[in-house]
Amino acid sequence: MPKALCYTGLVVSVLILLIFGLDLVTYFLLDNAFPFGGASLTMNVGFLIASAVLGYLSWAVLREQK
Repeated sequence: MPKALCYTGLVVSVLILLIFGLDLVTYFLLDNAFPFGGASLTMNVGFLIASAVLGYLSWAVLREQK
């Protein structure tokens, strides 16, 4: 896998982490304000786990290429 794909995976995982992390935090603090209005707590947690897995896999493959 080219290094560009590894970096892209890292960037995407950080963006997903930020979006769904903010949604999860604002679900409890601001009463369903941003960005999805706290549609599903299960969805937020699932995407946070998926983001962590994607970030780890991208980082691990990037380390192997060096």
